[in-house]
Amino acid sequence: MHVHGDNLQQKEQHTSKYLDAESKQYLSEIRHQYEIWRSQNEVLKGPSIEKSTIDAEILQKRVAAFATYKDFLDQQHYAEKFDSRSNLHSSVLEEFMFYLFRDIAYSFSQQALLGKSHTFKDIFFMPSNFKEMVAQPSARIEKKDHDFVIGASVQARFQTAGSNTVEEHLFHIPAIAIECKTYLDKTMLEGSSTAAEQVKIRSPNALYIVVAEWLKLTESVNLRKFKVDQIYILRKQKNTDREFRYLSTYTKNPVFADVVEHLFNTVRTHLTSEWESGISFGLERGYLL
Repeated sequence: MHVHGDNLQQKEQHTSKYLDAESKQYLSEIRHQYEIWRSQNEVLKGPSIEKSTIDAEILQKRVAAFATYKDFLDQQHYAEKFDSRSNLHSSVLEEFMFYLFRDIAYSFSQQALLGKSHTFKDIFFMPSNFKEMVAQPSARIEKKDHDFVIGASVQARFQTAGSNTVEEHLFHIPAIAIECKTYLDKTMLEGSSTAAEQVKIRSPNALYIVVAEWLKLTESVNLRKFKVDQIYILRKQKNTDREFRYLSTYTKNPVFADVVEHLFNTVRTHLTSEWESGISFGLERGYLL
């Protein structure tokens, strides 16, 4: 859930890396600001299932707290000390998604699946021989990693007829799957589109959303051919390579609250809507899709 906080803790407790004085100082400074950001989000409540006149105000406060912490962390000396392979910077957006949707997800159920997840992708049965086939299911579960998921955990038991051997498997089923990116380029979008298609085969009611800070696509890209349901660019800005972001001539856009508000309302509408579908339901209307 607190994926960024966990990442920070791993660095603080690492036994072979980040042991120099500069790393320890930087981690201490980041820890202080992180605790402020986390506390701000713990104090804020909502938005939740029911729409409220203060929803926009709450979202603006969450966005402001996120932007303040992210801008602090994105300073050049921190960015150069902890590069992209460390996932320190990229994990901030994932934790922001948790704060953004925590209250609405848990208002449905405290057991709701929320956060980074290995969601169900496919199942197949692979016994080593026929004797094993009639004795036990030999189920194999294929999973897909997602940055952020709202969904449910399903515990399943498999047993062949007449056998006492029982296999238990836990399935993570997404209602919402969100991929978090610092910037979104064509290769990343193609990967997200493939993942979205795979999710929807087994979870046809799921929404697949991409959230990025910056965009790295040209006008020649046909967005309609991709299988994602929506793409949000929080800064409404094209990507600039990191070294150019620290030039005095560069203007970095803020994180726009109206984009986050649209994202939240899209998710809330989906979670609170009826998902009625199927052949019989469509036949009553006269149109199936």
